[in-house]
Amino acid sequence: MSSRDAVKPTRMELLRLKARIKLANKGLNLLKQKRAALIVEFFKINRKALDLRKQLKEKMEKAYSLLAITEMYEGRIAVESAAYKVNRMKGLSIKTRNVMGVKIPEVTGRDPKFKAMDEQYALMGLSVRMDETIKSFESALQIVLDIAEVENALRKILLEIEKTKRRVNSIENVLIPRLQNQAKYISMRFDEMERETFVTLKTIKAKLEAEAQQ
Repeated sequence: MSSRDAVKPTRMELLRLKARIKLANKGLNLLKQKRAALIVEFFKINRKALDLRKQLKEKMEKAYSLLAITEMYEGRIAVESAAYKVNRMKGLSIKTRNVMGVKIPEVTGRDPKFKAMDEQYALMGLSVRMDETIKSFESALQIVLDIAEVENALRKILLEIEKTKRRVNSIENVLIPRLQNQAKYISMRFDEMERETFVTLKTIKAKLEAEAQQ
C-alpha cells in the first residue's frame, strides 16, 4: 500500500498534514542547529586533545629518558624496588556533564597534592635521579587523566553527531517529502473533484435550459 493509498482525501486530513509538515520542519531546524553546535564542540575539544597529546609525548619522552639513565646508574633491581613503593592515586570517580544532550564523563576526586612516592621515603631512600624520574612520570599521569576525559568526550560527541545526522537525513529526505507528497495528492484530488462538480453542474444546467425551451 502506497502512502497515497493510506491517506484520506479530506480537508481535515490536509490540515493535519500541513501541521505535521510545519512541525517536522521546525524539528529539522532544531536538529541542524544541534548538529552544528556539536561539531563546533567536537573541534574545540579536539584542539585540546591534540595539545594534551603533544604535552604527554614530550613528558613521556623525558620520563623514559630519565628512567633509562637511572637504570643505567643504579641498576634494574633498584628501579623495580622503588616501583613497588609507588603510591596509587585513590579517590577517583566519574561524573557526567551535559553538552547538547550528550553525557560527557569527567574524572573527579583528583588530589592536587598527590605524590607518587611518600616524601619521607623519598628523602631517605631515593637518589636524586630516582626522585626526578618518579616525579617525571607523576607529572605525566595528570595529563593521562586529562586525555582520558577528552578522548571519551570526543567519542561520545562523534556518536551523537552521527545519530543527529541520521535523524536529519530521515526527516529531510523521507518524512517531509512523504508528507508533502500526501498533501499534494489530496490537493490534486480536490482539484479533480471541483472539476467533476463543475462539469456535472454545467451538464445539469444545459439540460434544464433545454427542457425550458421545449
